[in-house]
Amino acid sequence: MLSSERVATRSAVLQLREEHTVVLEAYDFLDEKRLLLAAETLRQLQRYETLLEDYKNIQSQAKQALEATVRRHGLHGTQVYPAHYLEDSEFLTNTSRFMNVLLIDSELSLPEDMSPGVVCNPSPEADNCRKLFLELLFAAARLAGLSGNIYRLSAEYKRTERRARALENVVIPDIEKDLREMTAQIEEIDQEDVIRVYMKQA
Repeated sequence: MLSSERVATRSAVLQLREEHTVVLEAYDFLDEKRLLLAAETLRQLQRYETLLEDYKNIQSQAKQALEATVRRHGLHGTQVYPAHYLEDSEFLTNTSRFMNVLLIDSELSLPEDMSPGVVCNPSPEADNCRKLFLELLFAAARLAGLSGNIYRLSAEYKRTERRARALENVVIPDIEKDLREMTAQIEEIDQEDVIRVYMKQA
């Protein structure tokens, strides 16, 4: 029985063959899109892992610098040690698209003057601590954009994968099954016509 209840005619077979060709082209496109999305996801992931490693290294240094600052100034002295003024800092983004997926390169832009002003009890330990935590902010800003890219690329890959598998495992087999059955029915009708003509002539 035809899966789509199609009537077995020659015009229906031609139409179904055209449909089959279109669906195969759609599948080829989705299959190629899967490969491209996977490659771009891996590229973004490699960038993310490299930056994450840098972030962890800075984080470790910042932790040591904080410990040194606490030893030098005490907990209260560290808490009141002037920090950089970041009120006017900006989170900048540069956007692009890959296979219609939004990609973002992000970075932190700092104001020209972010001096904390006069420090009553300055120390190299505290200045180094402040510098390293600022570097952490820069690294975190870059990681934020990349993590979003990976999430969006992965989501688009999953959608494309579902569509490709639906064509591969459901739509294409159904069309090919209908084609076989319709072709077989038409051949049977042709054979019956030949036999009928032969019987009339006999």
